[in-house]
This record gives sequence, structure tokens and C-alpha cells, in this order.
Amino acid sequence: MKTIGSDTSDPLPTGPPVMGQRRRLTLSGTSGQVAKGREFAKQALRDWGWDGTETADDALLIVSELVTNAGVHAGGCHQLLLVAGESLRIEVFDGDPEPPRPRPRQLRGTPGGQGLYIVQRLSDRWGTVPHDSGKSVFAEIEADRLLTGRPAPKPAPPEPSLN
Repeated sequence: MKTIGSDTSDPLPTGPPVMGQRRRLTLSGTSGQVAKGREFAKQALRDWGWDGTETADDALLIVSELVTNAGVHAGGCHQLLLVAGESLRIEVFDGDPEPPRPRPRQLRGTPGGQGLYIVQRLSDRWGTVPHDSGKSVFAEIEADRLLTGRPAPKPAPPEPSLN
């Protein structure tokens, strides 16, 4: 067994983790799903060398939002799946086949209704995948952003009206 790191003066590995490495956390029937999901993701990011940047914090916020949405709108989160490669894929499985729909914007200062907007703003891509027993909602962040801390690209401005 080879040890790397500060005790051996060997450099720690950098760059994206092994392509397709996965971590899965079953959350069905557990309490404190959001906190457990965040801690699970935090440890994975640390293990993969993707921690310590604002973009890593964004990934943890995305985990919180997706797990919360599954709990509030889809009867609970069944599983959290993290897949590493050229990007980090955060995927939450629930038992509701209906895809999530962003709610109309609420008045400033009114709580709730912003989760999918946050996911959309902080991720490079997001979407849903239907499954026999429900769906999964995923968000992806490019590995390069996790390493550098570069923020998400700004959304394109709205198209001008032709009226």
C-alpha cells in the first residue's frame, strides 16, 4: 500500500477523480435527510479533492435544495447519488413521477419557492429522468469549476420584446 500526502511529502493528487466514481446514500424512511445528504456530499467532495471553493459550497447548496424539494413536493428522497468525472452529477431519486415545476416568483422576502431557481443558477445543467418507481432530478457542475472555484456562467439576458 502506498501512502500519499503530507506525511510522505508526496503531492496530493489533483484533477478530477476517477471517471464514473459513484457514491450512493439511501435516505428512504430516515429523518434529517437534508443534513445527512449534505454531510455525505461534503465528505465525497473532500475525498475527491473538490472541496474548499465557493463552487463546492454551491454543490452542497444544490444537494440541500434537491433533497428538500423531494421531501416537500415528492413524498421524500429515496436516494442521493453522486457521480464524479468530467463533471459532478448530483442526483436525487423520489417516488413521484411528476417532474418538478418552478413556482411563480414570489414577493421579495417571502420564504419558499426559490429552490429550482437556485439549482438552475448554480449548476451547469439540470433536469429530470423518469423511472419506473418515480423520477430523479439531477444537477451537474463541471469539474473544472469545482477545482478552480469559478462561478456558474451568468444566465443569458431575456430576449428583447418585438412589440
